Amino acid sequence: MSLDPSQDNPQQNQNQGLDLSAVRSKNMPHGAGSSGGQASAAGAQDPNAVQVPALVFTVDEASFNDVVAMSDRVPVVIDLWAEWSEPGKQLSPIIERVVESFGGRLVLAKVDVDANPRLQQAFGVESIPNVIAIVKGQPVPLFQSALPEDQVKAYFDELLKLASQNGVTGHAVVAGAEPEPAGPAHPEAEAALNQGDFDTAESLFKAALAASPADEEAKFGLARSGLGRRLIDADPQQLIAAADANPKDVEAAKRAADAEVVGGNPSGAFSRLISLIRVSAGDEKESLRLRVLELFDVLGADDPAVTKARTALMRALF
Repeated sequence: MSLDPSQDNPQQNQNQGLDLSAVRSKNMPHGAGSSGGQASAAGAQDPNAVQVPALVFTVDEASFNDVVAMSDRVPVVIDLWAEWSEPGKQLSPIIERVVESFGGRLVLAKVDVDANPRLQQAFGVESIPNVIAIVKGQPVPLFQSALPEDQVKAYFDELLKLASQNGVTGHAVVAGAEPEPAGPAHPEAEAALNQGDFDTAESLFKAALAASPADEEAKFGLARSGLGRRLIDADPQQLIAAADANPKDVEAAKRAADAEVVGGNPSGAFSRLISLIRVSAGDEKESLRLRVLELFDVLGADDPAVTKARTALMRALF
């Protein structure tokens, strides 16, 4: 793995007027990630939470294996420092402040290289300060000099993107602390989605699903990414009017159903699609069925409109 915040980001879509956040009214459960050795979930209600002693803690040679295990679920920044390093003394408080500002999306393990020479040798570190990260047990070089706070944050932003692409989407919870409301399980993907960058959002959600196929929030995000892509630059009322004017047009019906879901009328969307399924066959029938299922993912299994439509869909198909 490698990381460089100076690399260009993918070109983002400028369509930011589409509000996909209001499609589902309930909070989604976070999908469970892979269990990382000694790292454990903070509670059955939040399987992406990882108990840590603190967001910033000291680690030595004896406890370092716990840090490696923790990195399966949350990115770990390693600050290799020494008492004699003046740049390191300047840098360490900055790193600590920035890590804490991320609210548990990553943690900081501090290593005194004089007291832990074997860790310094293991990382091949020849100069201090030296900051690396560990993601899924793999070292990720970051930087080797004192940097201003904004540049440190830029590196950590890129680290979180890299971690998400590799399925590391947990968040740290300090052991014994009162748990705070969980944020999104895939913050980088959600941010891309909210900015209208559907290509990036789709890529990140697909990576999360590849790592954890049962991740319901990733499924939800992927469905919203597809919905957003289909409605780029579209006028929802025009889509609905076009389908109403030509009720046998399968593609027009699918576009109108998308618009109706985003507009808060999922029952109308499902009624439109399922009515066409009853009189369609072959590829057209299958494409309508798949669109209904995708919109089920957007709304969630316990949405009343989905519950009702699922029964209607079964009758229409069989």
